[in-house]
Amino acid sequence: MVVTDDAISTKVGRDVLAAGGNAADAAVATAFALAVAYPTAGNLGGGGFAVTRMNGAVTALDFRETAPLAATRDAFVDANGKPVPDVRDGIRSVGVPASVAGLFELYDKLGSKKKTWRELLLPAIDLASKGFLVDDGFLETLKRMGERLKKHAVSAALFFPDGTLPAKGSLFRNPDLASVLERIAEKGPKGFYEGPTADAIVRQMKAEKGLITHLDLQSYQAKWRTPMEFTYHGHHVTSMPPPSSGGVTLAMICHILDTYDLRTLGWQSPTALHFMFEAMRRAYAARNAKLGDPDFVKMPLDELLSKAWAEEQRSTMMKDRATPSSEIPSAGTPSGTGPHTTHLSVVDADGNAVAMTTTLNFWYGSGVTVEGAGFVLNNEMDDFAAAPGQANGFGLVQGEANAIAPGKRMLSSMTPTIVTGSDGKIELVVGAAGGPTITTTVFQQISNVIDFGLDIGAAVGAPRFHMQHLPDAVVFEKDGIDDGVAFRLKEMGYTLTERGHLADAPAIGRFGAEWRGAAEPRRTGSLAAAP
Repeated sequence: MVVTDDAISTKVGRDVLAAGGNAADAAVATAFALAVAYPTAGNLGGGGFAVTRMNGAVTALDFRETAPLAATRDAFVDANGKPVPDVRDGIRSVGVPASVAGLFELYDKLGSKKKTWRELLLPAIDLASKGFLVDDGFLETLKRMGERLKKHAVSAALFFPDGTLPAKGSLFRNPDLASVLERIAEKGPKGFYEGPTADAIVRQMKAEKGLITHLDLQSYQAKWRTPMEFTYHGHHVTSMPPPSSGGVTLAMICHILDTYDLRTLGWQSPTALHFMFEAMRRAYAARNAKLGDPDFVKMPLDELLSKAWAEEQRSTMMKDRATPSSEIPSAGTPSGTGPHTTHLSVVDADGNAVAMTTTLNFWYGSGVTVEGAGFVLNNEMDDFAAAPGQANGFGLVQGEANAIAPGKRMLSSMTPTIVTGSDGKIELVVGAAGGPTITTTVFQQISNVIDFGLDIGAAVGAPRFHMQHLPDAVVFEKDGIDDGVAFRLKEMGYTLTERGHLADAPAIGRFGAEWRGAAEPRRTGSLAAAP
């Protein structure tokens, strides 16, 4: 089974499974298809993370972007120490692209080899050269990001032919991207990090005063990390370690809540929600202050993941009152918003699974398309604490551990996760898109199934909420909290803020002997498919 945010890409992965490929093969082919058919977040110019369970062994693959070697700690602050706009928009906001290196690493180490590297790229090459039909979902993203894309001439020419939106039902072709994919299919990562594609990236960097060089591209390497593993109410959870904050933050939330019987308290009851909000508040305060790239900073993970830390947090949680975030140490003030990433989950006939989340950061990343290459570059430099103690584009107030340094990986919220039961069999393959709301959404999906017994479709479709310490407010989806519950939460001291929807999180669940996939009802085009 395959689930993604894009129907075309889901079908590509399904076809690979049907032809005998394994979960890693399908994930690679699907990710390349997303780079063509879902350019909002699918990408060659960004990065991501994958958590896998293949033949009973779990792994975690880090293909997060890095800061260019020319980047410095204060590269994106003005004379007053405030972040400047080009940390999140335009060519200077770009981190070293990592997706191609990561996808090749996944194929090389875990692919079945029943499918060649080239065969896995062929569907994406065909989509780029022959085109795909423009649908409402694609048009909506272009409408929302049009002004930003039109600031960059190459992006404007690619996405707005003749200066207007492409027509619904028309074919969207990208021959330049097809050529890039052909080089990757022929030469592997060298077809991207060296040769004509690398030359095109560096040429544009020089022309627009960007930071990435040939050395940055040639030096990039994906890394295998030790997975983050923990238990929640008797279930085994495997998630992504730093430089993703997702696994650690998810573990902290779960550890705090592990002693509460949430089912008895009632699904979305004021008391159950209160305890969840308080656990999220404390986990994000620790995340924002203490996590970063493990190759650059020493993090107190043993402390944060200990039973003693979880017990200490519980001891400060009042039964019927919200704790003001000002009473939980952090620094700075929040601002910003935005859900811009994509997640896919795959399970094959042998029960192997891949949970993979990739991103450009914002929708269409930096807004910059590489001339002659047809792909958009990320704006991941904003995921650093450009000015520690001040908010980034998602409102996260982060600390010195996530300050910019040459070659450093920026902290992420991506949370690809696999849950297994006491029998050792996979129960859930989950992840999400949505900036800092990713981790809380993944927790809610796990909790909806484990704590409250929801089917995977109900767990994915259920209303979502989010608390990230600062701002001191709970964000919830429109009509997502009952009026009476909302009244009681406000009595407890919570500030509630409504948003259209939080995150996008298609998922796969196993119920008995049956696999069930759930598309994301909030995302046009999301699809779950079995071969």
